[in-house]
Amino acid sequence: LAVSSPAFEHGGAIPTKHTTEGADVSPALEWGNIPTGTRELALVCHDPDAPLTHGFTHWVVYGISPDAGGIAEGGGSGYVQGVSDFGSDGYGGPAPPPGHGTHHYFFHLYALDAEVGAGPGLTREELLERIDAHIIEQARVVGTFSR
Repeated sequence: LAVSSPAFEHGGAIPTKHTTEGADVSPALEWGNIPTGTRELALVCHDPDAPLTHGFTHWVVYGISPDAGGIAEGGGSGYVQGVSDFGSDGYGGPAPPPGHGTHHYFFHLYALDAEVGAGPGLTREELLERIDAHIIEQARVVGTFSR
């Protein structure tokens, strides 16, 4: 399983366009090498550097077809949106506290051997609890941002 973004290199800076200081649109993501037996994919964008006990979740997506190949810039359809720590569905871009240093944004992609089977609105914690026993493989691409 492999995931990448044409918007930034692994370990590189996320363009302002994809942050709360810009248009706040999700970056395009691409993936491949889907493991045999994958029934569904799930994606979480999480900032472990946020000054909160469990970091900060920027995006929760599940119900993604193994054949999708990625998510276009700005999102799209064909999947279910969970709730970010902003309290809303959909993508919320990087917004680290000014002067807090460089934050790392992990776009985790999970290949699952079962369908999540949930409607919209799962939090990161709820999603991870549901998929924990069903993860075949996982991959990530990491972008950075600071203010």
